[in-house]
Amino acid sequence: MQRRDFIQFSLLGIAAFCSAHSFAASSRELPDLRFLSSVDTALGEHFIVAANSNGRELFRLPVAERCHSGCLHPNAGQAVIMSRRPGKNLYVINILEGTLDALVEAGDGFHFYGHGVFSEDGSRFYATANHYPSGAGQIRVYAADDGYRHMQDLPVGGMDPHELRLHPDGQRLVVALGGIKTHPDYGRIKLNLQSMQPALIVMDRHSGEVLQHCEPSHHQLSCHHLDISRDGIVIAGYQFEGEKWQTPPLIARLDTNTGDFSEIALAEHEQAMLGNYTASVAINPHSTVAAITAPRGNCVMLLDYRSGQPMGVVSVPDPGGVLAERDGSFVVSSGHGGLYRVRTSATEPELITHHTLRWDNHLTRA
Repeated sequence: MQRRDFIQFSLLGIAAFCSAHSFAASSRELPDLRFLSSVDTALGEHFIVAANSNGRELFRLPVAERCHSGCLHPNAGQAVIMSRRPGKNLYVINILEGTLDALVEAGDGFHFYGHGVFSEDGSRFYATANHYPSGAGQIRVYAADDGYRHMQDLPVGGMDPHELRLHPDGQRLVVALGGIKTHPDYGRIKLNLQSMQPALIVMDRHSGEVLQHCEPSHHQLSCHHLDISRDGIVIAGYQFEGEKWQTPPLIARLDTNTGDFSEIALAEHEQAMLGNYTASVAINPHSTVAAITAPRGNCVMLLDYRSGQPMGVVSVPDPGGVLAERDGSFVVSSGHGGLYRVRTSATEPELITHHTLRWDNHLTRA
């Protein structure tokens, strides 16, 4: 925790923001807060934006780097947004005040992968990280109830742990392992595409014991993003690192109760539409529908997560983040600046609003 070192940066950033934007947060506006997202402007500036259900900005915090995903603290009025791989910071945001509370650094020899999750009581925060001298993937565990003090590291038995979720039982973590070796000295260059070993794992959040280990059907199917339902079913999305002419399955399903693991077969034309790349996954707790965004294919895939049956493809330009809504629909963000509503009953998306900025690949529920 570098709280004291960060105070000056935080105050300067907030002052710059308030002078440049008339929509600074207020306590009157924030109860309508719906989500946070990392954004970039056409000038290359980086911000963390909070918005309401209509897509109107409530506050915008300047940050020094491109950020990725985050998660909401279950009861402290905070959210954590993490820097994008190979970033070394996580930002603790006071969502009631619209301010940055603190910055937590990854530590010597580590970088984050852009995802984290809280325990049910909010006392622990788990972040996927790379120990880049060895290439070993770790879950870095922080005491969120003690100033985000680093406590321990849990090895995941592989490289490139990316998105993770807390299992509904509160005791297990579900982690997507991309299997790709990287090093900050080489930026985002992938160093082991011929020997990568991706996996989808379930592990004990206390001991770190890996309880389930599922491997994709091809060693270059990098498992990156996932969501888990209230009844313990995981939908995971792949990013294929092999030859472009190949079109392997990009969506996996794991029933953590039975251990049943499978990859979802799509019709040939639907498979081709995904462009061998998925960005975000969201399971709607108010229905049986999961949504998977495919930015390279400019579409969102909908499927029944219980049966694994595809339900259709909706065209959305450069979709990234996806957020489940109470009415069964999904909010989808676009790298082109649009926010869309996708419904299972409609073949076309509904444009909610449009901003002159680039939304990153994830929406963080707030």
